[in-house]
Amino acid sequence: MLPGARTPSPSSAQGSSGGAANSRQAAIAARPPVPVDIDTAQRGPMPLRVDAVGMALPVATVAIKTRIDAQIDKIFVADGALVRQGDILVKLDSRQIEAQIKQTEANIAKDTIQIESAVRDVNRLSELLAKGAGTQLNVDNARTTLAAGRATLAADQALLDNQTVQLSWYTLSAPITGHVGTFAAKAGNIVRSGDNTATGVLATIVQTTPIYVAFSVPQIVLPAIREAIAEGSGEVRATPQGGTKSATGKVAVVDNTIDAATGTIMLRAIFNNPDDTLWPGQLCNVRVTLRTDPDVVSIPRTATQSGQDGNFVYIVENGVARVRPVKVGRFQDGRDIITEGLKGGETIVSDGGLLLVDGVRVDVRRSTQADASKKGAI
Repeated sequence: MLPGARTPSPSSAQGSSGGAANSRQAAIAARPPVPVDIDTAQRGPMPLRVDAVGMALPVATVAIKTRIDAQIDKIFVADGALVRQGDILVKLDSRQIEAQIKQTEANIAKDTIQIESAVRDVNRLSELLAKGAGTQLNVDNARTTLAAGRATLAADQALLDNQTVQLSWYTLSAPITGHVGTFAAKAGNIVRSGDNTATGVLATIVQTTPIYVAFSVPQIVLPAIREAIAEGSGEVRATPQGGTKSATGKVAVVDNTIDAATGTIMLRAIFNNPDDTLWPGQLCNVRVTLRTDPDVVSIPRTATQSGQDGNFVYIVENGVARVRPVKVGRFQDGRDIITEGLKGGETIVSDGGLLLVDGVRVDVRRSTQADASKKGAI
């Protein structure tokens, strides 16, 4: 230190820093007002939603194939028709198996008559043996003939049961309710069992009521999804792309593995779909409402800014912008859910905040506040 120089006192140093701060505040206050848009921090219920793109999938798909070689006699439904479970689709030429059934029924009738005759022989020979006029050998032979007749009847009855089952194969019915596709073969064509070509499948039925919609969501919402399923909630709304009508369902299936490459998990929602709003293979915009938080503070996404110390917003007090640190919980429907920093009801800057600093005056260009009277009070 040079001789004669004076050391500045602490009070003079504080005075100089305070003067600098006052000068800065004065400079900020002297700036012209910054034009901004304002809004209100809203407090109230806010749903937790997840949006995704999904695809409608049938709950069941059944390929109609023949189990025997035969000629198509008649097709009872049109291509693309809606069929109910049990409806007859195709009738095959069954004259041969019907003739075989008649032959077997005739054999059963003959077996029955022979058994009746054998029973009479056993009774008659047994009486003669008891009177000493017959032999045990004749009785034993009659009983053997009776047993053989009963065995023959049982075999013919089993054959009839088998042929009756085979006869049912000549009538192809719908095992499920759904829409049938295009028939690969028409009346008069020969169909064969075990045909693995394109013509081997006569038609395909897809179930559309109910119907699945499969979609993926980030793994971070998996706990909320499982909680919603346990509580019986988890409403899902699916809107076909290009359409305006939506269907409402619920989450039915959660995949057992998270995709490590994308960090997502596949879900399936089920819809009653009585009017076929959803169609198999159709892309849909899906919105899942997992729960509704009853009391949260939310602000427009454009109001939230990021700095070195985290997120913050500008609130407007007496025409002056003030910095307010906040913590953002999540983003929903264009709004940030604020967990700390705001109580609700504060006037915030929703647009124009990039030109603001703490303490600068603002000029309201547009107010989107629910209560328009607040605008005049600023």
